[in-house]
Amino acid sequence: MGMSVGSSGARRSRRGRSRRAPMSEINVTPMVDVMLVLLIIFMVAAPMLTVGVPIELPKTQAKALNSETQPITISVNSKGEVYINDTEIAVEEVVPKLEQIAKTGYQERIFVKGDRSADYGTVMQVMGRINAAGFKNIGLVTDQDNKA
Repeated sequence: MGMSVGSSGARRSRRGRSRRAPMSEINVTPMVDVMLVLLIIFMVAAPMLTVGVPIELPKTQAKALNSETQPITISVNSKGEVYINDTEIAVEEVVPKLEQIAKTGYQERIFVKGDRSADYGTVMQVMGRINAAGFKNIGLVTDQDNKA
């Protein structure tokens, strides 16, 4: 009975490499690293994607409303310019535009954002036109007053 010189357990081929089965495991560490970097990038970038009309809203102590659907937002900035969502529109075109939206079956609340320094008459004129278009569920948007 002879003893083999290289009895390390693995057989060696002619060239000195061991004959082992190919590794069938997937190393997921690089993939997890990439996913974490993407997660951080999207978490930082997501708040920057919400672009709107720059308006300084008045402060109130009212509670926030819960809404499941994306409402129509009509904004009046300090210069008196009117926007439906992010699109500037003339005050005279508010009724026809909202009537087009009403034909699609939209029956949700319409939010009106009026800048703190906006003309009160312009904001009321816009609200009157919204009411004339057949929308009765109108809400005014304010910021939360943290002094209380």
